[in-house]
Amino acid sequence: MAKLSSSSLKFTVQRCEPELVCPAKPTPREYKLLSDIDDQESLQFQFPIIQFYHHSLSMQGKDPVKVIREALAKALVFYYPYAGRLWEGHTGKLMVDCTGEGILFIEADADVTLDEIASDALQPPFPCFDELLYEVPGSDGMLNCPLMLIQITRLKCGGFIFALRMNHVISDATGLAQFMSTVADMARGCASMPSIPPVWERHLLDANDPPRVTCKHNEYDEVEEGDHEAFLSDNMVERSFFFGGDEISSLYNLLPLHLRRCTKFELLTASLWRCRTFALNLNPNEEVRLMCIVNVRSKFNPPLPSGYYGNAFVFPVAKTTAGQLCRNPLEYAVELVKEAKASVTGEYVKSVASLMVINVKRLKFPMRGSYLISDVRHMGFRDLDFGWGKAEFGGLAKAIGPISFIISAKDKKGEVGALVPVCLPAPAMERFAKELEKMLMHPTYESQPNFI
Repeated sequence: MAKLSSSSLKFTVQRCEPELVCPAKPTPREYKLLSDIDDQESLQFQFPIIQFYHHSLSMQGKDPVKVIREALAKALVFYYPYAGRLWEGHTGKLMVDCTGEGILFIEADADVTLDEIASDALQPPFPCFDELLYEVPGSDGMLNCPLMLIQITRLKCGGFIFALRMNHVISDATGLAQFMSTVADMARGCASMPSIPPVWERHLLDANDPPRVTCKHNEYDEVEEGDHEAFLSDNMVERSFFFGGDEISSLYNLLPLHLRRCTKFELLTASLWRCRTFALNLNPNEEVRLMCIVNVRSKFNPPLPSGYYGNAFVFPVAKTTAGQLCRNPLEYAVELVKEAKASVTGEYVKSVASLMVINVKRLKFPMRGSYLISDVRHMGFRDLDFGWGKAEFGGLAKAIGPISFIISAKDKKGEVGALVPVCLPAPAMERFAKELEKMLMHPTYESQPNFI
């Protein structure tokens, strides 16, 4: 039990003891190798999802905990590697031991309504998040730990909160959304089998034999971190920024006509990168990197199977110096982002996999000077319906250090737009917000960098 408060809001969460949800039927006991894209140090972390659901009269008398727990057990029959545990081979290669032990599951109740929680804004940071997705001690390790943890918290209004944490090496957000769509279909009684059969086939993203690095990979540059990590962990704050139609139009107006056909992702990514670099007051000669997540499922001929639920992305780099990024107009950053995205081909993906194998997966992206953005707007998290309708908010629960996510969300007026959680030291966050406001409010905007 925990007392929580968000400004004037206070409520209590009562949790049952964690349990394991196992596949509803016997599943194969086997070892399944991860791909060389899965098996890299940069993906050895947990990522959290949170979904908020209103009460539904059509589900009167039904318990979301019972309904979803049963659906999870049914879905795990088809996605049985999720119920296993990671194991490391003698060469250091990670694989899943498909033990069928299950995923961690927590049942909880909170004496608060969804409207009370959403009285300010239903967006990261959620001040109660650590209680809505409880970190079971010893459950978040890499080896011999559950690969997924789910907590369902009933609200006194009849709504509920679904929160999930997953080990990233097993799946990306696309793969997780595919699994959760199956769970939702089964919870509603619409399906007894997945509409898209899950495909393991992780060998498709292994290195060539012999491994060959044929492309340049600045995303894994070796950088002297110095005291940068300590700086970024000191007095960190998180804040979300909403971009509706007006904000997007304002940013497009800062570009020359020939670039106004760039995607919203390219526009937002370039704008956020520029503001963040400005806010950090870096030395003008310091290298800065923007890593944008690129889904590679369609980069091969033929494409990866539609049911592939492993990590199928790379993060190519746009690289420049802090001085060049902040002194040049926004179009400079947009062009760099476009070039980085365009560099990704099937060959590029195989080259990344080969780089991991040659370096025994020890490489990881550098923290210093780096910013990584992933667009999860089209993953369908808000559309997941367990029987209570679509989520009021659904998606990544927070920024993770230098990683931001672009989430599909609604503002207070009900407009659907792009929501981006950002994590920075408090003084830098203040500069970031002011710089972004200048970009949005002034058509003739020009930054005035205050480099150290």
